[in-house]
Amino acid sequence: MTARIGVVTFPGTLDDKDSLRAVRVAGAEPVSLWHRDKDLHQVDAVILAGGFSYGDYLRAGAISRFSPVMETIIENARAGMPVLGICNGFQILTEAHLLPGAMLQNNHLHFICRDQKLRVENAETAWTSDYSTGQEISVPLKNMDGRYVADERVLDELEAEGRVTFRYLDVNPNGSLRDIAGITNAAGNVVGLMPHPEHAVEPLIGTGRTDGLGFFTSIIKKLVNA
Repeated sequence: MTARIGVVTFPGTLDDKDSLRAVRVAGAEPVSLWHRDKDLHQVDAVILAGGFSYGDYLRAGAISRFSPVMETIIENARAGMPVLGICNGFQILTEAHLLPGAMLQNNHLHFICRDQKLRVENAETAWTSDYSTGQEISVPLKNMDGRYVADERVLDELEAEGRVTFRYLDVNPNGSLRDIAGITNAAGNVVGLMPHPEHAVEPLIGTGRTDGLGFFTSIIKKLVNA
């Protein structure tokens, strides 16, 4: 069985091609999905790639959340389909209420682009099983609206249920509460994070390391062994 993983393109998406390439490098079949097409074309999992969909008007991800493809993705995600939101994709997942909390402007009010150290907090989701809990990785980070916020009740719930998937190490680049870089839903099939693992799958590009490849090999193993 060859896993088919779809990558959605919205107006203003920047990293769809990188995500498609990462899927191919990991060994799955990449499938391009257009935001106005509700048909997911029989994919087994979906990636919402990074960028500035609709120019981040209103709020980052607020308009994309209402694109026709999202109706199908929301329905399928609630039924168990694996969905990964990277950067703008994470913002869209919060706007769609597939993940709790919200993304605000970085606390220093500047766009940031850097290699970022992360600690893996949960290696049991559909997208993180090829990592080990406590493992430290480095992947590129680039965002303007990357500050994760939620009320104390939600934050405590995420911590108690082990739903923080990644935490920033050494420096908190955007003021995210509790150094949260990524989270998962209760079922573990929906994961969102601000850093960009698709830019760290080959030694020649990104950080010069392959620390991001585990996202894509994790989901392939999950789908093939399902």
